[in-house]
Amino acid sequence: MNFKTILCEEFLISETDMEKAQNFQLKFGGRLEQILVNMGSLSDDQVPILLSRCLNIPLFEDDKWANSPIPKVTEDELCFLLNNSWLPLNIEGTNWTFACVYPLELQVNEWIIKKGINAQVLIATETQLQILSTRYNSFDNNTDDFEFQGDEEDKLRELATEAPIVNLLNSLISRALREGASDMHLEPYEGRYRVRYRIDGVLHEVERLALKMQMPLVTRLKILSGMDIAEKRRPQDGKIEMKISNQEIDIRVSALPLNDGESVVMRFLRKDNVRYDMSVLGLSEDIESLIRQDIKATSGVVLLTGPTGSGKTTTLYTFLNALNSDDVKIITLEDPVEYQLPGINQVQVNSDIGFDFSAGLRSIVRQDPDVIMLGEIRDKETAQIALQSALTGHLVFSTVHTNDAASAYTRLLDLGVEEFLLNAALVSIVAQRLARKICPNCSEKHPDSELLIRKYQLTELSHKYSLPKIDLRVGKGCESCSYTGYKGRMAVIEYLSCDDKIKAIPKDSDFIQKAKLHNSQSNRRTLFEDGLYKAVLGFTTIDEVIRVAG
Repeated sequence: MNFKTILCEEFLISETDMEKAQNFQLKFGGRLEQILVNMGSLSDDQVPILLSRCLNIPLFEDDKWANSPIPKVTEDELCFLLNNSWLPLNIEGTNWTFACVYPLELQVNEWIIKKGINAQVLIATETQLQILSTRYNSFDNNTDDFEFQGDEEDKLRELATEAPIVNLLNSLISRALREGASDMHLEPYEGRYRVRYRIDGVLHEVERLALKMQMPLVTRLKILSGMDIAEKRRPQDGKIEMKISNQEIDIRVSALPLNDGESVVMRFLRKDNVRYDMSVLGLSEDIESLIRQDIKATSGVVLLTGPTGSGKTTTLYTFLNALNSDDVKIITLEDPVEYQLPGINQVQVNSDIGFDFSAGLRSIVRQDPDVIMLGEIRDKETAQIALQSALTGHLVFSTVHTNDAASAYTRLLDLGVEEFLLNAALVSIVAQRLARKICPNCSEKHPDSELLIRKYQLTELSHKYSLPKIDLRVGKGCESCSYTGYKGRMAVIEYLSCDDKIKAIPKDSDFIQKAKLHNSQSNRRTLFEDGLYKAVLGFTTIDEVIRVAG
């Protein structure tokens, strides 16, 4: 089976992409698999498997070489091999074992023949090779402190565009996307450059690179995201648009100067794989029916509350998507616009030119919208315009940062909004957290079910909400969930309807307690109770509920 056939049949490369890649290769040269990676048709982490399959060469396995002694080579030999993405693993006379990214590298093969080396080759990823290189002290400690003057900046730019750095960054991004990470963090830590992924809201360390990789990696990211590579003293923000493994990706990049380097955080916004559907949120039936009723109102304000990263924007987009039709005009005002929604007019604020939320909202109401989505209520003017818009026939969605639903009232009062305006305009308030779901592939009955049922009074809770049975479960960990026991997230909700009884309660220091009591008497759950409700149904664990809502 030839190279092209393997690519098409085993790696599912389309005939169209293959033809484009071959035409590019004929015109400009280069390796076919690398062209496909650059096109976004082939994942960078699939290349070693492809080469191993085609050349019948085994793959490098980290575990087998983790504690092997470092072979002695000269610095010139080491630099030559590393510049060609090769590295010696073991040397016994003329018998050398190498890890390499591309086994057919001509210069290295000529060097091997010239030295009379009997070579055994293992195919590794660029990331594996860079981590291996940190074991060579002479190379690992060679960390240049660049001064950004004259041609040094050009040298750094050239270093950041060399194949090893480009391939390493592509490999880290591909792996992050494959593992479902929402963010990737790069930061100096204990003499290394640490790489962490945020998966389902929790950070996991995945690699520790040599500290010398910090400058070229950060520079590469700054070049791609349009930042100033010479600026290391001030925070910077940028954006990258790319296609990786047939996925359209927007990456928001933030660089922050630290005492010992720079921290870079990349947030992945997937364009193709996002579904704004109520069923995806994981709402319980009783809450979903109440929310669907609220968003059908012709006017009023529906507020979402919760900390950063609690999924408020995704939930708002889901509400808008449920209302999106040809006979409804929807305008959003966001900072920034994260996802493009077809059929919806999305506006991005720009504080640098004075176009903030309040100015944008004044302009939006002149556009005759039926529904307005405001990214966040941050000040008195924005809050008043939003609430007054609701009183003039608009349905308004927005967010505030509070710990629970009832606290949204006190937050808006603190901003200076009049109590009568809140009572007249608010329809409902939804407090939200995101809890990780138990991995369906390794879910099993919780070994301490009886103890947890007694401790958290789950029998009473299941009777109160007419749940058929108590099914506490836990994920034991498998390859599908990277041995965490969790895969995916769901919303944990506290719903507060701004009904006549809530409006009648004075908005004083006792309001929050009275509102919670009213909610309980109306058979509605707190955040913690809703988490327990979903744990009883076997969707998440009590440990996870305590983490996000305890």
